[in-house]
Amino acid sequence: MSSIDDTLLEKQNWHWRNSMRPARFFNMDARAALPFCLLLVYARPQTLLFTIIVVLIFNFLERKGLTFPSALRALRLWITGYDRPGWASLRARRMKDYG
Repeated sequence: MSSIDDTLLEKQNWHWRNSMRPARFFNMDARAALPFCLLLVYARPQTLLFTIIVVLIFNFLERKGLTFPSALRALRLWITGYDRPGWASLRARRMKDYG
């Protein structure tokens, strides 16, 4: 009987497990839907092309296993390089001699 109670208790807490899942819009990241809003307001061939490119980029990133924020971090790492100086040594106060 206790396993049934444990399963019921676990089912009641499922919503907490799914609270940080990314928002989806028609099986793609919800951030990829923002150009569709722009397309609805400003329907032009350029906007359609922009929307298609954004959706393809998000699809490519998802196939690579990256979310959009992690892809931005990877892009920043690619631009700046792996060896970054620490802030502590840059902001360290220098010794002053007042004598």
